Amino acid sequence: MLPELQQHLLSLLQAAVHHTLPEASPVIKLERPKQADHGDIASNVAMQIAKPARRNPRELAQEIVAHVLANPAAAGVVESADVAGPGFINLRLTQATHQQVLQAIAQQGSQYGNAARRNEKVIVEFVSANPTGPLHVGHARQAALGDCVCRLLDAGGYDVLREFYYNDAGNQIHNLAVSTQARARGISPDDAAYPSDGYRGEYIADIARDYVNKATVEADGRRITATGELDSLEDIRQFAVACLRREQDLDLQAFGLKFDNYYLESSLYSDGKVEDTVNKLIASGYTYEHENALWLKTTELGTGDDKDRVMRKSDGGYTYFVPDVAYHVGKWNRGYTHAINIQGTDHHGTIARVRAGLQALNLGIPKTYPSYILHKMVKVMRNGQEVKISKRAGSYVTMRDLIDWVGQDAVRYFLIQRKADTEFVFDIDLALAKGEENPVYYVQYAHARICKLLRDSADLTAGLASADSSKLVAPTEITLLKRLAELPGLIQTAGQELSPHQVAFWLQECAADFHSWYNAERIMLDDIELKRARLRLADATRQVIANGLGLLGVSAPQQM
Repeated sequence: MLPELQQHLLSLLQAAVHHTLPEASPVIKLERPKQADHGDIASNVAMQIAKPARRNPRELAQEIVAHVLANPAAAGVVESADVAGPGFINLRLTQATHQQVLQAIAQQGSQYGNAARRNEKVIVEFVSANPTGPLHVGHARQAALGDCVCRLLDAGGYDVLREFYYNDAGNQIHNLAVSTQARARGISPDDAAYPSDGYRGEYIADIARDYVNKATVEADGRRITATGELDSLEDIRQFAVACLRREQDLDLQAFGLKFDNYYLESSLYSDGKVEDTVNKLIASGYTYEHENALWLKTTELGTGDDKDRVMRKSDGGYTYFVPDVAYHVGKWNRGYTHAINIQGTDHHGTIARVRAGLQALNLGIPKTYPSYILHKMVKVMRNGQEVKISKRAGSYVTMRDLIDWVGQDAVRYFLIQRKADTEFVFDIDLALAKGEENPVYYVQYAHARICKLLRDSADLTAGLASADSSKLVAPTEITLLKRLAELPGLIQTAGQELSPHQVAFWLQECAADFHSWYNAERIMLDDIELKRARLRLADATRQVIANGLGLLGVSAPQQM
């Protein structure tokens, strides 16, 4: 519902509760009844306060309802109220109250649903792929989740930074270099001399060919020209990383995604941040030496780890969670008191370790910092068969494959429509279908259908904001009006719960309500005033669907 209406209803209930039971101070929650015939708004406040007061909840609810209806401020807003079950309070709002949403949509347009700015910063880190190969479908799911979360938080009033943690250090980068070196020397992946941990996709052969030909590649604002020296593993490493960074950037551009900042893992070492973090952890008293390794007492730091963890191995190298701790100290020091990481479920074990390291430093960082969204992998199906091979990558389907097959809109919508922690089957055939079984097509078609309706009535659309909304009283019209009023609350809830799939579900429900109304009520009428009122409702629905699709980064076509 509209934020102003929600606050008004809360005030009515708070006043009624105070009058009925002055000592009670409950947190009142409003929700939509599970059954439409129970009303528009429900509250269990009577059941919350009845037990401590030793009162019958139904009798208490009846008293609260009576005070709500007697309140002059309820006039014109609350049509009726009753008590159901053990003490649920159900409110029915007036038609005029439902119709008010049209004015809000007309005034706010593309900003409808957005909250006021909070002056709070949040950093969202996602994709963060190693520059060792093309982005795969798991990265695509991260890209969809991360960008939608950012859009939701921005609409919710936060100052949002999109960050890509650029893993340019470690054994995987070394394996990339030796793989490229081998291909440049004419050694194929089937040869016994090929590195056992080497990368085998055809993209390695392309990089090797460009390196031998002394090609130039531009990535991250730098131009790197290959030397062609096959014995210089460092030259090969720099060129190969630049090639893959450029390819990943092109994939992200095809996805319509732009990051605000790229953070280099290697900078944590070159700037001394890893060493500084380790020294501070030692000084904290939460470390110890055992078997020539340095350990962190993660089990003592209250983040849920089941055993202590090695920080520095016996060979002097750091385990992978140590630079992560240094990296998140940096996020905190940059003023990001809210941090969200989006990663695959295989990173689950890292959570407690990183949080434990942050707690040991005693910087005032909350135990739940950073927040995580962990996603499961994606299975790609086509013609009833699982697709596992990509011509480009060799052993997995890439983000670019999906985009090339079904387009950016379908990739984004499909990858966002399930909760992150559930496995997802990406059905290529369904994503290409042009019918209501395809969710993105169904929602986009609703928008395009409205645009055609408005084009066909162009002579009446100039002054729709002044059309008489009181004429919108049909049941399907009230249902649609109520749906349009949900967007502001949806943005807040989905953002707070880091659950962007709620937007995809809501859009399908909104499109269904529109189609139901469109099929039930004639719009092209001789009654001009009623026609203009219904065109006004159609136009408001168009705007809200466009706003919702925008939260997913999906286009709102005017014709299909």
